[in-house]
Amino acid sequence: MRRPALLDPRDPEAPFPPVEAALREPDGLLAIGGDLHPRRLLRAYRAGIFPWYGEGQPILWWSPDPRAVLLPQRLHVSRSLRRTLRRGTFRVTVDRDFAAVIEACATVPRRGQDGTWITPEMAEAYRRLHVLGHAHSVEVWTREGELAGGLYGVAIGRVFFGESMFSRRTDASKVALVALCRMLLAWGYRLIDCQVRSPHLERLGAELVPRRAFVRALERLCPLQPAPEAWRDVPAEAEVPAA
Repeated sequence: MRRPALLDPRDPEAPFPPVEAALREPDGLLAIGGDLHPRRLLRAYRAGIFPWYGEGQPILWWSPDPRAVLLPQRLHVSRSLRRTLRRGTFRVTVDRDFAAVIEACATVPRRGQDGTWITPEMAEAYRRLHVLGHAHSVEVWTREGELAGGLYGVAIGRVFFGESMFSRRTDASKVALVALCRMLLAWGYRLIDCQVRSPHLERLGAELVPRRAFVRALERLCPLQPAPEAWRDVPAEAEVPAA
């Protein structure tokens, strides 16, 4: 019986096994162990691999087949979401409070989900990536200054690897995604990795692609540079106009 590879936590430069070696059951499990060193994380993302595990488990590395992706230009904005955008209920910022976004993603309850995969170790690893300029957040605020929703992920080349999103108010995480897609398009990004399928993401326009095609896209897009203003020339606070 085939087993996932074991990674040495002492060597963040140790190579991952090829993604074709991932198990079919559970779908995409590729390796166990290692650590969440920034170099290991960035190499994993470039290869189409991501960490996903729960409290008390070893670090698990995944590369499912097929892969859920979203092309920024194909984001589906429903009529009800357009109404929310037209009302100007929320204001959006970028990288204003990464720590608050990742904490909310870990703690805000989700329908049909018990607990979180964002362990303290995981949260600290992405905070390090944020300090290094690789991980970014989009925050959605109410007019009263409450953090109503948001998302975070890792940007490499012209790919944004989405990690998690949350909502405390109706449509707040969707507003964050609309803002993200519009910025990514302006900056030359071509692909958002959504990792695994969900009905919620599919309603927003996510689609499934074979893992082989996804990895080929990463090989092409990750070495490319986005626009020079990416993640830099962002208004301190801005409204997201209706589509």
